[in-house]
Amino acid sequence: MWPSAERQGVEPRPEAGQDGGGVRRGSDAGRSAAAGAAVTKERPGLPDPGRGSAVQVPGSGSEARGRPGAMARAGMERWRDRLALVTGASGGIGAAVARALVQQGLKVVGCARTVGNIEELAAECKSAGYPGTLIPYRCDLSNEEDILSMFSAVRSQHSGVDICINNAGLARPDTLLSGSTSGWKDMLNVNVLALSICTREAYQSMKERKVDDGHIININSMSGHRVTPQPMIHFYSASKYAVTALTEGLRQELREAQTHIRATCLKPEDVAEAVIYVLSTPPHVQIGDIQMRPTEQVT
Repeated sequence: MWPSAERQGVEPRPEAGQDGGGVRRGSDAGRSAAAGAAVTKERPGLPDPGRGSAVQVPGSGSEARGRPGAMARAGMERWRDRLALVTGASGGIGAAVARALVQQGLKVVGCARTVGNIEELAAECKSAGYPGTLIPYRCDLSNEEDILSMFSAVRSQHSGVDICINNAGLARPDTLLSGSTSGWKDMLNVNVLALSICTREAYQSMKERKVDDGHIININSMSGHRVTPQPMIHFYSASKYAVTALTEGLRQELREAQTHIRATCLKPEDVAEAVIYVLSTPPHVQIGDIQMRPTEQVT
């Protein structure tokens, strides 16, 4: 059976290998991977050469993980001391992303329903001498008031959000024919509504402060691009298809608003490395979608 689980930075899987592997924690989330990325230059007021070709995410996540004094990635200098919000940061992909951003010198608000693991990670980052700071924040993303309170606190204490990484996700083993309404609602509340609320509030935070180079990154799943013959993940897959549509809709709305704020959708494997890659690209380059493909046999 597929146990119900909340992703603290990684998708729960019905079985090992689905969508790239089983549950992983912290820096174990980064495996060497190649990525096919749809790259477009569509920033208003800039030359538009049309859709670019697929690119490879350079390097391996292991190059920057777990080492004091890890070298800053070229292109990340402009983010130093700016603030990134990472949801579901208490483990797995979220923790790996938070660590990677702190290594690059960012202030990172890492939120989850329980913050014990985030507090431990913050202490680890500090003792390792990383140039950034990890700020733990307790937030129940299924509760809009909690989300609004978090953004209000970020506004009053840190001015606002420059990067929003919507990573938190929830899965329940509720089929379409016999699933519980409460399980469906739980998945929609976290996977769709919380992501949309965080996106809206992050954009408003950027707009209020005239931040025109912000970035919104949605951590998705391959279940958002295919429907497998496993009844227990059909509703979950539908919620992840919604993330795919929401990211594309967001990209279109940002373009219509004539802003340089960018939107990107990422799918595992090496998400932490991919996050650093898309943030390090020049402001006029729009990477709308990255799908990770392992390049080595995992035993």
